[in-house]
Amino acid sequence: MASRCLFALLAAFSWIGAALAQAPPGPPAVGVVRATRQAVTETSEFIGRVEAVDRVALTARVTAFLQERLFTEGTEVKEGDLLYRLERPPFEAAVAQQEAAVADASARLANANIQLARAQSLLSTPAGQRSAVDDATATQRSQAAQVASAQAQLRVAQINLAYTDIHAPIAGKISRTNISVGNVVSPGAGPLASIVSQDPMYVVFPIALRAEIDLEKRSADQGGMGAVVIRLRLPDGTLYGRTGKIDYVEPSVQATTDTILVRGKIANPPLGTIEPGKPVDRPLIDGEFVTVLVEGLEPVEALAIPRAAVLSDQQGNYVYLVDGQNHVEQRRIQLGQSTPSTAVIMAGLSEGDMVVLEGIQRVRPGIQVAPGPAAPAATAPKPVGQ
Repeated sequence: MASRCLFALLAAFSWIGAALAQAPPGPPAVGVVRATRQAVTETSEFIGRVEAVDRVALTARVTAFLQERLFTEGTEVKEGDLLYRLERPPFEAAVAQQEAAVADASARLANANIQLARAQSLLSTPAGQRSAVDDATATQRSQAAQVASAQAQLRVAQINLAYTDIHAPIAGKISRTNISVGNVVSPGAGPLASIVSQDPMYVVFPIALRAEIDLEKRSADQGGMGAVVIRLRLPDGTLYGRTGKIDYVEPSVQATTDTILVRGKIANPPLGTIEPGKPVDRPLIDGEFVTVLVEGLEPVEALAIPRAAVLSDQQGNYVYLVDGQNHVEQRRIQLGQSTPSTAVIMAGLSEGDMVVLEGIQRVRPGIQVAPGPAAPAATAPKPVGQ
């Protein structure tokens, strides 16, 4: 009797399992958002390159042996720091030689002055002669010129001696040295090293002439191009936490691309504490490529949806809509100038349309879904550089 009951129970469970397996699955759940009109700060994106504001190639001004290097390669130096010291004794000897030449010429000038004064005093006596005065005057002037020449040569020797100490003309990060200690350096030997300034930095980017003209028109009432705010997206995709301003627009258009070069300036503070003799990390590096986000000066009222809801293929951009019967429809759209988080819709959607934001991978045109409100957007991570 017990075995019969167990058999009946197992059969019942098998029938229920088969029935559940054959039951059609429910419609997939998706999160939707409503297309609404909202205030959006328009943003245009361009590819730009970071450039140092100042750049200096350190070159020897005299020919001498490189005696000492006084910096750590790859670190930051301050303006006026002593970087290299060249061999000094030959230049010190040249200075001493020219000092002696100045003393000799000065003594000769003093004697010429005495001779001129004596000739002038004898001119009023029977022993005086005009020719003697003229000769003494010429000698005195010649000796004065010799003194001036000797003093100029001394100044040249002093300048050359000063060139044996090579100082940093600007503050910035210094490169590796190109010439080792013990080698002879000269003005024609090439740069010893280079220094690039670090804060602030330039970012240079080309934009279409039409876009530049439109930007000028929109900023005309706000102070011109100098009031336009720029942001940067770094190569790893993070948003740089500092903003910059446009400070220069190229006066000529590139004929082959119909673009114009625009330059902005942006702060580049260190990421940590600066310690003498150690490398300093900063968010922006001279020469790196970044994405430049040019923001509009005032928000505009526009139909918008979250950027994550927009998909694209070879035909362009599109979204998935959910109609009144919970069926999915693919809708082609035209985007306007948007922001990294918000897509401005120029055509293809109407206010109030329900757009799929979550569960997009589970939908396709024509199927029925179970829509629900999409979860609020997560708080964005803190931008780099703040």
